[in-house]
Amino acid sequence: MSAIAVELNGRKVQREVPARMHLGDFVREEGRLTGTHLGCEHGVCGACTVLVDDQPVRSCIAFAAACDGRRVTTVEGYDADPVMTLLRPAFSRHHALQCGFCTPGMLATARDIVLRFPAADEAKIRLELSGNLCRCTGYMGIVAAIRDVLAQCGADAHPEIAALRRALHVEGGVAAAPMRRVPFAIFEAVDTGTAAAPIERRDGAPAQKESAGANGTRIQGHFSVPFPAAEVWRFMADLPAVAACLPGAELTEHAGDRVKGRVAIKFGPMSASFNGAARLERDEASRSAVLKGAGQDTLSQSRANGDVAYKLAELSPSSTRVDVDLLYSLQGPLAQFSRSGLVKDFVGRLIQEFGKNVALRMDPSRSPDAPLPAARLNAFSLGWSVLWSRIRRLFGAGD
Repeated sequence: MSAIAVELNGRKVQREVPARMHLGDFVREEGRLTGTHLGCEHGVCGACTVLVDDQPVRSCIAFAAACDGRRVTTVEGYDADPVMTLLRPAFSRHHALQCGFCTPGMLATARDIVLRFPAADEAKIRLELSGNLCRCTGYMGIVAAIRDVLAQCGADAHPEIAALRRALHVEGGVAAAPMRRVPFAIFEAVDTGTAAAPIERRDGAPAQKESAGANGTRIQGHFSVPFPAAEVWRFMADLPAVAACLPGAELTEHAGDRVKGRVAIKFGPMSASFNGAARLERDEASRSAVLKGAGQDTLSQSRANGDVAYKLAELSPSSTRVDVDLLYSLQGPLAQFSRSGLVKDFVGRLIQEFGKNVALRMDPSRSPDAPLPAARLNAFSLGWSVLWSRIRRLFGAGD
């Protein structure tokens, strides 16, 4: 046990605590301040972030004993803080919270951004927020709220905030009582770029390299069709025919390598209809291509960006495998669904359905004059197949 004294939201709290008690537990159990939320308890999600001598610290991996003699500020103690006076109404104004679980930690990090980066743009804000996870908002409102406060603080419009910035720049933070133990190391986020190395597939086929500046969820899959690679390559250049093979897709305009249309999605509680545009880039030599697109859901105002890369591999003179590499990102209310493992399985099944439709439409027994039926998605049977596959894997039966 260690005897410590912590200034908690301006109130001195003295306790004997176990040497391995975390600051988050101390704040909640000894200080009775339950606004600090514990999520992952591994320092990953950022929900537990509090201020220690005005510096953001993850309380789930900081020992309470290391904070002896320090000032700890939680979400309940922000009333007199000039930055929080602007941030809290901005979060409400821009709808930057939904369930609120991440909000205490998000506010602490947002305060740090406002003080350290007065000229931060959206990219910089998102980089600094990368250590705080939100499962609800899609981050758009959070970023908008921080940009709002940064705009309000321009040209030293708020002298108290300007003074905090000067103190941070000169001294590295507000002066604090000397620590009797090893001081906290303040880590600076470094933007090393977002270009990713090629991902090695389990089947040995090289994946498409992620383009510079691209972030999001990656899903890879493949399907095979009983036709020569040259014929499949020609078919994949016919964008209206390809769109007809994709469940939920509908083209409204087509000009050369550019298309406009909509994609309807419905899976469990997620239902959306994205209107957007895409451009196809093809490499004849390697028989690989990428379809770059973006769209917006009219109902939720969620935005989607994605690259669908594919590469043909000749299995035999009469058989071709198509490797698909999907990289996409969602912003807005629907972003919470993009991280679900079930959704990833669902998209993998969609790739298989797409492959079946490609084989059907390339079937030479079909009359060229016969109308091609629009591709439909049986959501119930497809969803059930995903769930059944997971159940079989859970009990070791394979897929």
